[in-house]
Amino acid sequence: MARRSVLFSPGDDGKKLRKAAAIKADVIVYDLEDAVVPDAKPAARETVREALVDVMPAAPEVCVRVNPVGSGAEDDLAVVLDGPAPDSVMLPKTRDASDVRKLASLLETHGVDCPVLALVESAAGVLHAEAIAAAAPTDALVFGAEDLVGDIGATRTASGREVSHARQHVVLAARAAGVSPIDTHYPDFNDLDGLRTDAQAAIELGYDGKLAIHPAQVPVINETFTPDEDRIEWAERILDARDAADGGVFVVDGEMIDEPQVNQARRVLERAGIDRD
Repeated sequence: MARRSVLFSPGDDGKKLRKAAAIKADVIVYDLEDAVVPDAKPAARETVREALVDVMPAAPEVCVRVNPVGSGAEDDLAVVLDGPAPDSVMLPKTRDASDVRKLASLLETHGVDCPVLALVESAAGVLHAEAIAAAAPTDALVFGAEDLVGDIGATRTASGREVSHARQHVVLAARAAGVSPIDTHYPDFNDLDGLRTDAQAAIELGYDGKLAIHPAQVPVINETFTPDEDRIEWAERILDARDAADGGVFVVDGEMIDEPQVNQARRVLERAGIDRD
């Protein structure tokens, strides 16, 4: 399933949680971490559990961002999983593969087997991204630029050069492990043109989708990550020619085609919502 847009909704606001389920994001994240102040977390856990009862399974993919392992994830899951299980769980501040395995163990304790979206947003997380992506429970590797900048003492710039290496490294780690890479959010939710430019840059780097912090960002992200008709036709030609060639290298539009282009064509059709092997 494509995860073009991944929209956060604060876990302490039941009205926003239920409203988010109707927004056309591919993934809705009920956030128990950064969006909730510490004193409000116990009540927020109950609010998220009640919202899951109301929206599952009619909504798109519903994910819960718990607190880091050892810093509240255990309490989050004890309450939230007393009701319907979410479709996935996002683990923030993932430092290494052991964090993913610990979260999976907690989920198993509650009888839940669901994908983990591992958010890497620290120097340790980026440097261990390959192992995090390769951990069996990991289904997507999510890049978090804002926390990374703070962790390494960098200065956030419009160009993003301070996180460019890490942003590319996360894609490489995800692709090497065969999981989906999801790009960081664009912080200025009023600047939709800037968001469109940033989302296009993420596509060019190889990302499958992007985080959103405001509903207004979702249509722009979905539109940008959805291939246009020319791109879809190109992908269809690639796969048609592959089937006709029955193995080996073949030619499309005067270009020699082999497995890398075939994989690219598959991803184009997946983003377009077209199911084809």
